[in-house]
Amino acid sequence: MLDETPLSFNQAVRGIAEFIEVAIHTILYVRQVYPAEVFVRRKKYNTPVFQSRHPALNEYISGAVKAVADELVHGNVDKVIVVIKDKEDVALERFIFAVQNMIQVESYNRETGVQGAISAPVLGQYFRSFLIKLSMLEAQLGQLGLGDAVLTPPMIQENISFAVVIELRDDKAPSSIDGKEPPPWVPATVQHTTTGTSDKAELHMLKAVDTGIINLSLAVQESEHKFSTEKESKTAAISKAKERAL
Repeated sequence: MLDETPLSFNQAVRGIAEFIEVAIHTILYVRQVYPAEVFVRRKKYNTPVFQSRHPALNEYISGAVKAVADELVHGNVDKVIVVIKDKEDVALERFIFAVQNMIQVESYNRETGVQGAISAPVLGQYFRSFLIKLSMLEAQLGQLGLGDAVLTPPMIQENISFAVVIELRDDKAPSSIDGKEPPPWVPATVQHTTTGTSDKAELHMLKAVDTGIINLSLAVQESEHKFSTEKESKTAAISKAKERAL
């Protein structure tokens, strides 16, 4: 029997933050941002996943997710974006985690189960479905086709890289930590955000979950630049094939 105890506010925040961290590792593996040997096979949400075993990369991801969780607690987050970009720092794909705080909970009551919220086991089942969708993305999006990645400390790639971007609600600013430290974010390149998206980009919805506390949806967006780059690569390949034939 599944535990039907409804999620608390803090459980929802922790659960979503943890899932985003697992999803980032999965995205980097599935989209071949780093070589396969950088990753090790694990199991999460009762499904196989791949986790980076590179300390510097893991530190960057966990630090970014910790900062996301801090903003989730305050209800500041609108979207978290994992942007995959080329060597010119231009976005190719954006994986967009959109969140919506459905209720406000006083700090003293955030460990109490919220009436009408789903349970932790049910949330885990949803996250399993998210990860299965991510694992099958290559069939939908194709390979990025940017050549072999070159791994050198600290995780510098020759043709492809990524960044984690947070978009806050219009009326919010990044919060400080305990009122002392500056927020651990730097201004994002507009072209990496959803604001910098062109009309010719294509958006694919993957999955959504209504927790009753914080709702989450995941979509992937292919940029216009990605399509033009693929077209140029195909044209160049055809030209080379013709030259060899001659």
